[in-house]
Amino acid sequence: MTHLDTTSLFRAKAAPGTDTTAVPDTASAGRMASLPATVGVLGGGRMGAGIAHAFLLAGARVHVIERDAESAAAARARVETALTRSAQKGATIPDAGTLTVGTDTAAFAGAGLVIEAVPEDRALKLDALARIEGAVPGDAVLASNTSSISIDALAASLARPARFLGLHFFNPVPASVLVEVVTGAGTAPQVVEDAVRWVEAIGKTAVVVRDAPGFASSRLGVAIGLEAIRMLEEGVASAHDIDTAMELGYRHPMGPLRTTDIVGLDVRLGIAEELERAFGARFTPPALLRELVAQGHLGRKTGRGFYEWSER
Repeated sequence: MTHLDTTSLFRAKAAPGTDTTAVPDTASAGRMASLPATVGVLGGGRMGAGIAHAFLLAGARVHVIERDAESAAAARARVETALTRSAQKGATIPDAGTLTVGTDTAAFAGAGLVIEAVPEDRALKLDALARIEGAVPGDAVLASNTSSISIDALAASLARPARFLGLHFFNPVPASVLVEVVTGAGTAPQVVEDAVRWVEAIGKTAVVVRDAPGFASSRLGVAIGLEAIRMLEEGVASAHDIDTAMELGYRHPMGPLRTTDIVGLDVRLGIAEELERAFGARFTPPALLRELVAQGHLGRKTGRGFYEWSER
């Protein structure tokens, strides 16, 4: 198990001469009381690292598990980078040892909540959830960060479906305030209540959504995104002008093509294929999206999608 070295990080600076040791952080204490003491995250990619970062800042101890040592080291670097950025903005950074990163799911043994954040592939998620359930205590809550796969379909393979639900975070996690709490047919009402409270404790807003293909956000977001890609494919307007039309005409903070670049074209393609299976041709991915993914142009994370990205 690899521990986070926080010696290079720093706490928010107080004014000169201020005695901060005698002033309790009541807001932080309240958040910590609302959270499980220990939270697990399986998968330390961009989403998993962001989720870990959110719970760390709220005061939880976090275990991140990856598939191998190289991936674990990369996950640790992502979380450390996010913590450093938060510190530079004045956030209080958790003490060393609050985050551990490793490769053994046995680290989840004391967790009250474990979130799988592996890629959007049904088989991968089923395997991840089985590994988590085999490692956690019976009263732990399991959650999937899936953006489109049925919670009921995932729950069908679990021994304790009542303790399972979806927690759909948005990319990038530190800047996004929304989390979809997706309830399966067998999810216990108390688990839903706890999940909403935990989302609020990490400073985000929860919306509760019944399990349905694409939930609420992915279904609507992908519908707009796919139509924007078709318009680009047909030469209706440039990517910039399509996005500007939505930003200025409909007050979207970001256009659908730029959003797709940030989410990842491969992720959007996977969601579209899942929705196509559920709803038919209206969610058929455009040829342009398939071509860009096949060429490895996945958006910001690869440096090119519908836009060129100099920073990843």
